[in-house]
Amino acid sequence: MERRLTAILAADVVGYSHLMGEDEVGTLERLKGCRRELVDPAIKEFHGRIIKLMGDGALVEFASVVDAVQCAAVIQRRMAERNKGTADARQIRFRIGVNLGDVIVEGDDIYGDGVNIAARLEAMAEPGGICISGTAFDHAVHKVDVGFASLGEQRLKNIADPVRAYRLLLDPAASGKVTAAPHRPGLRVMILAGAAALAIAAIAGIFAWQKFSVPSRPSVAVLPFANLGGDPGQDYFADGITEDLITDLTKLSGLDVIARNSVFAYKDKPAALADVARDLGVRFVVEGSVRRTGEQIRLNAQLIDTATGDNLWANRFDRGMAGVFSVQDEMSAEIAKALGMQPSAAESERMARPPTENLEAYDFYLRAEQTARTGRRDGLRQALTLYDKAEELDPAFAEAFAADASTTVYIWRESFNDIMQSAPARKRAYEKASRALQLDPDLSSPYAILGIMQVVDRRYEEAIASAERAVALGPGDAETQIALGYVQLFAGNHAEAAAAVETALRLDPNLSPINRQIAGLVFLIQGSNDKAIEALERTHDDAPSVGDFRITLGAAYARAGRLKDARAAVAEGLGAMSTPGFDSLSAYRVNGAQYRNPRDFALIIDALQQAGLPEWPFGFTGDEHNRLKGGEIASLVLGHTLQGQLEPGLQTAFLQIGSDGKAAFRSTTRLVTETVYVNGDLLCELSENMFGRPDCGPVYKRRDDGGGGYSFVNSSKVFHFAVVQ
Repeated sequence: MERRLTAILAADVVGYSHLMGEDEVGTLERLKGCRRELVDPAIKEFHGRIIKLMGDGALVEFASVVDAVQCAAVIQRRMAERNKGTADARQIRFRIGVNLGDVIVEGDDIYGDGVNIAARLEAMAEPGGICISGTAFDHAVHKVDVGFASLGEQRLKNIADPVRAYRLLLDPAASGKVTAAPHRPGLRVMILAGAAALAIAAIAGIFAWQKFSVPSRPSVAVLPFANLGGDPGQDYFADGITEDLITDLTKLSGLDVIARNSVFAYKDKPAALADVARDLGVRFVVEGSVRRTGEQIRLNAQLIDTATGDNLWANRFDRGMAGVFSVQDEMSAEIAKALGMQPSAAESERMARPPTENLEAYDFYLRAEQTARTGRRDGLRQALTLYDKAEELDPAFAEAFAADASTTVYIWRESFNDIMQSAPARKRAYEKASRALQLDPDLSSPYAILGIMQVVDRRYEEAIASAERAVALGPGDAETQIALGYVQLFAGNHAEAAAAVETALRLDPNLSPINRQIAGLVFLIQGSNDKAIEALERTHDDAPSVGDFRITLGAAYARAGRLKDARAAVAEGLGAMSTPGFDSLSAYRVNGAQYRNPRDFALIIDALQQAGLPEWPFGFTGDEHNRLKGGEIASLVLGHTLQGQLEPGLQTAFLQIGSDGKAAFRSTTRLVTETVYVNGDLLCELSENMFGRPDCGPVYKRRDDGGGGYSFVNSSKVFHFAVVQ
């Protein structure tokens, strides 16, 4: 094994993934120009040897550390001149680290702590700056036309002993100067200074507390990591790395983390970090890139203070796929440290726990998450299949079961019966959430899912306890907060519901349409009509093809006295409906029966009536003169088979009813076993669908078909039939 003492220069491009995301071709051309016209000539001038180029970085060896430091200074000064007149968003800026140390030589490459220290110092350097080690300083001081600012001893990642570090002062006026490390004042001075500072702060606070609202918790947004592998089919992997980092950081109780839905609005869309910070209300931003080549991954990430533009932390990870989870653990821990966070032992343990040891299962899980996020029915259906594969490969994969439950409860809440009927969807969601908690009791999302399902079952105290447990485990997770708001809404706790959705909106300014609808309902019940309208108008804009969002907006307009707008919104919503859902007052009466406070429910129904929502699906109205009485209905249908057609489209359907009321309803899209009975003058269907609630409606004799047919209507169907057996 050959070893030698050598000077190492490590350099990389600041914000490379962001630059590539804005203008991939232009960035590559500008970077090539910088290397060709500036960097390579400087390296040649100072007798350096390029060891390797790494896309956005370089490793260079010098026989003389003085040459290495001088070369670094020349590059940064010339780059500063080159960037003059170039927009900030297009500037190429380097960070450079220099070390003098012992290395292992293998062919044309070099390894060892000497190289690692140079790379760590590079990560400490400011954009356009240079950071060097104490060994390099000892040889270069007074021999290079720069100044030096001591940074003291630094603990560097995976380096056993502290390393003295210096920042180069490139201003010619600072040449030859050496600034000492900051002096640590004595205890007495610290006490006096602290007392004075507290007094000043107290006086200033008297005047300032009413005027300014300063967040007491740090907040961070993790932007979607760029996929630099060249294969768009690997986007799901880069997205998964981003989402896992968000999930890990939400486990820190002292940190607000912007939710996935909001940050992914910036995917493949160039945006200045200052704009991101303003739009999302955060101080810190994480950005990065992932390159996956076969079984190897390269991950670059950096943490930026948007208020100052300072790069607080950066690192590059080169690992095999088997090391992907350790990379995620290291990255989240290092970001937490850079933010000044000190995770508790429990938080550290949760962050370090790998989701699965099975990489194939993890791959299926990431693909499922990507397809589920589309919200499309084909994507949701495919996601369930992919979750099944992940769970089969690793029956202990708690996150997969939790995500499966989350997707399934969405299907259940939205009544996507063509994907899965309500009863099996409800059963699956309960089972998957319960299994996730058996495997990992510290997961927050299964508690949120259980809370939603429990409140629909009118088990209010259990639901509140589940939702509050979810928030305790994931206080920085917008989904847990919106689940708490949902539960408190139906439990009748208006102030608590509003506080939860306000927190959710802070964590996720771009809440998904279904969650924003919940926020709108909470504000509506609370009497904050303007807030309700703002939330629901945004939902309408984000999901223009979903009719029930517009109908809820109509209720908000009605409460605000804007009846013309209310009726227009309801009409637009009804026009977007293709199947029975929330297209009638009868549907709202069945689906909204979980309101604990009858006054809350009555408020919604009254607003919808004012907005012009019809009583029955598809605007059906019957002639009361032709309406059957209870006895007539019973003798007509019990023990008989009814054949007819369903609105809309008049698809063929059958309802077979035994004399005991046991029945089966069949159409081209539905097969439901149920119990049919007569209640007063209404025919009722009771099945595990419709949340297990009876769905009742009138039966009318039809006079317009000439065949003595009948029409049965309830919240889920308009069925024109004749008795055939």
